[in-house]
Amino acid sequence: MKPVKSKTRIAFERKVAMLSRWLHIYGSMISFAIVFFFSVTGITLNHPDYFAGELKTTQEKGKMDSNWVMSKDTNKIAKLSIVEYLRKNHHITAAVSEFRMDEGQCTVSFKGPGYAADAFINRENGSYELTLLQAGMIGVMNDLHKGRDTGSRWSWVIDISAALLILVSLTGMILILYIKRKKWSGLIIALIGTLLLWLLYKMFIP
Repeated sequence: MKPVKSKTRIAFERKVAMLSRWLHIYGSMISFAIVFFFSVTGITLNHPDYFAGELKTTQEKGKMDSNWVMSKDTNKIAKLSIVEYLRKNHHITAAVSEFRMDEGQCTVSFKGPGYAADAFINRENGSYELTLLQAGMIGVMNDLHKGRDTGSRWSWVIDISAALLILVSLTGMILILYIKRKKWSGLIIALIGTLLLWLLYKMFIP
């Protein structure tokens, strides 16, 4: 004989089911673009030969104020002025990833998704050469997927996206538990899917 559930427990289970359904539906809608984006870029990353994208290389030359770089004291090199000058004159929007100095040269590197700019500055006269590397849209999307050269703010976007996908997965599992006719078949299919993934790992990964 099955134990009779109390009204309190029945009401609690209904609230859990309703909340899970609400979270699952709206979490799925919010994360639709996220799932689509990471699914597409997963394919482009997994097949770089087919989705290499276009890589454009540009080289430019210029001359800046030599007083910014001539000082023997590296602490007096006008780093901010140099960076702002390069940004303004070459329309660079990426973040500075490195600023190196030696006796004869300063090197400034800017990195962003699908983008790199490296300036090599002569400390004697302020002349410089700038190399720009720009990937196409696929290159930008791939870097966004990997979180490469995207900064801490985009890192938060990736974390929140992952949390949304976890929420959708867990609420989907909770919902199946409240559907009596589908509960066991759903759990068995989920188990089969998990075992299949494990088997594929064992078969294909040495």
